[in-house]
Order: sequence, then C-alpha cells, then structure tokens
Amino acid sequence: MTDAFHLAASRPWLIQQESLETILAIAQRYGDPEALQTRTGRPLDNARTISMRDGVAVVPITGPVFRYANLFTEISGATSTQVLATDIQSALDNPYVRAIVLDINSPGGEATGINELAKLIHAGSACKPIKAYAGGTMASAAYWLGAAADEIVIDDTAVLGSIGVVMSYLDTSARDAKSDVRRVEIVSSQSPDKRVDPSTDEGRAKVQAQVDALADVFVAAVARYRNTSTDTVLSDFGRGGVRVGADAVKAGMADRIGSLESVIAELAGSASHSKRTTNMSTTKPQVTVSTTEDLRNAFAAGYTAEQIVIASNDDAIAAARRHGEEKGRAAATETAVAAERARIAEIQALARDGFDAELKAAIDNGDSPAAFALTLLKAAQDRGITLDAIRRDAPKAAAHAKPGNDVQTAPNSIISHSDIFAARRKAMTGANQ
Repeated sequence: MTDAFHLAASRPWLIQQESLETILAIAQRYGDPEALQTRTGRPLDNARTISMRDGVAVVPITGPVFRYANLFTEISGATSTQVLATDIQSALDNPYVRAIVLDINSPGGEATGINELAKLIHAGSACKPIKAYAGGTMASAAYWLGAAADEIVIDDTAVLGSIGVVMSYLDTSARDAKSDVRRVEIVSSQSPDKRVDPSTDEGRAKVQAQVDALADVFVAAVARYRNTSTDTVLSDFGRGGVRVGADAVKAGMADRIGSLESVIAELAGSASHSKRTTNMSTTKPQVTVSTTEDLRNAFAAGYTAEQIVIASNDDAIAAARRHGEEKGRAAATETAVAAERARIAEIQALARDGFDAELKAAIDNGDSPAAFALTLLKAAQDRGITLDAIRRDAPKAAAHAKPGNDVQTAPNSIISHSDIFAARRKAMTGANQ
C-alpha cells in the first residue's frame, strides 16, 4: 500500500513552508490514499471557473497548485495546472475574450507542470493582454506563473516571493524499529542512484543537486519573464523569503499597486468597472457579427447592444450576382428565392407579439436574422421590456408560417417570395444602370 505522506514528501515543491506542512500533515494523519478518499472535502466554490467581465476573462488561481486534480486538490480547495491550462487556452481561443486576468492567491505548489503552464501564459500574452493580480499571496510556483504575464499588479498587503525549491524527507527508522517494522527494497544493480538515502552525506548531496537544478530553472524563468538578471532575482527577490506590497514593487518583483477591479476596467477599455451602457459605444471596442449564434456569443462575452455591429450583406449579394451570371437567370432566381425563404422563416421564428412593425421592416429591407434580433432587443429596451419578459411572452411564430412559397409576416398579411425577389432584382438592376 502506498504511503500518502511519502508520496507527497518525495515530490519537489515550489510552495511556502506552512502550506507544505499542512499538506504533509493531512497525508500523515490519514496514512494512505484510500483513507484520504473517505475524507475528501468540498472544492472551493468557483475555484476553477472562469468569469467573464466586459470581455475580460478572470481566471482564479487559488490554494496549492498541483499538476493534476487529485485527492489533495479536493481536500485543500486547490487547483491543477492541467485545469488552468485548459481554461487559459479556452480564453485565448475565444474571439469574444479581449484580455485575461490571472487572479492569484496561492502559496505555490508542486513543481511538476509549472514551467509548461508559465510558457503557455507567456506565449499567450503575444496574442492577448494577460495581467496577473495578487490581493493576497503570490508565492513560489504561483509567482512563477504570475511572472509570465505581461504585468503584475498587487494590493498593498500582497505577499510575493518564496522563490526556491524544497523536498522533504521523513526518517522513520526509529519508529519502525520500535514497532518491529522493517522495509526491504531490491533495486536493480544497474541503477545505484534510483533509491538514494538522504540520511547519508552522499544521498543528501544527490538530492541537493536535484533541488538546486530545479531552482536554477525557476530563477532563470523569473529573470527572463521579469526582464532582469538571475543575479538580481537571487539578491533582490527575497532570497527564498517574501516581500510585501510596495517593497515588492520597489524590488522589481511587481509592476505597480492596484486593485482587481481597476485591472479589469483597464483591460475592458473603460474608465470604470460599471456595466452601465451610457456612451459605451464611444468608450469600448465594437464586435462584428453575421449570425444569430455570433450574436449570442457576443452577449455572453459581455458586449452590449451598442457595441455590436451587424456584418454587411454586400459580399453575399455580390456572390449571388456572380452566381447568376455564371449559372443563368433561372438558376439564380431559384437560389435567391430559396435563400429569401430561409431568411424570412428565420426572422419569423424570432418574431414576438407587439413588434409587427419591426418584423415587416426587417423583411422589406432584407435584414439578416442577426440584424433583426438586435433590432428586436433594442426596441424592447426602448419600451422598458426585459429580455426575460420577451422570452416568457414569446409566441410560437413559426407555427403561423404557411406551407408553400408564401410566408406570413403577420396575421392577414401575406407576401409572395417571387414578388419580393422581383422587387429587389428591379432595384438592383436600376442601381447598375
């Protein structure tokens, strides 16, 4: 049976001493992984969930950091580099995420996986702004991750540093002898260093060399990310200890004092973190959408109606015209009528009671379904109707549509697809003369 304490203690750690002692105490108290499983705790609420704020993805890094989600992450309310990498990559790939904030409050964690995640953060900062914020603790492995961001912003009381590596060894020989327990291991003769004995000078020297080698990688990475020398990191960044607030900024470990809300507001492109939309179109970037799916994604990313621009149909019209010239007028007419039928059907599916004028205008003007959806939302807002109210009162508009080539736009009002296409074709012909 695997001893949970030795399993934890044998790993190299980038973590503050008191946090490592807590983890090792848990492992020693319950003895083995099976016992740990019976005492798993509840993960911290939202500990590994990205939140969206005005197009800014906020990624929390809290508690001890492990490579994989495991029993310790459940007990300690920690997270894993595997989960973090997935979350950060998702934010980088999402076109509606404009920037990322790493909200860090962690004493550090397991050495394995930290360097890879830091490289992902550093590479991602070339694609989108990534800032690290610490309101509490950004120590050891957590500082390695924060250093990889574009900028480190901290609270006056934030604790930074603990740069270094530690491994623990528990000598249980006296206890085992007292309880008549004797451990025997057979190691392959070709691998004399596979099981070094840290209680001997030779064994301790080999373990020390491993710890120092990992620390060299740690220090070099911090120096590279913070644009300084390894000598500066070794002399000014706490020497394994920590620095607080303004002292950490003065030493070059962080860039400035600030708050999480101010960082989010800066990245969102607004002078305030408020979500009020007054004059928002002039203070925040816009996003162009071409489908109703794009529109939904834009709203989910925190964009307002004033920030959303509907893509022009000019390219589609030009493509249809070229298609007509190449395939003949009859084929073009059939294609256009089919497209018009689909457009009107989708618009009708979005229709709501009390918005007949907007519905008719959207069909007559050739608006796309996405454009009509945005028009519908703005009209509802102007009338003081909430989005939830629209959903509750939504009729089954699609059920009003009659089969065949005629689509009903409102009760007692039927428009022929052929008439619509003929009118549009006449307008296009006149424009070309």
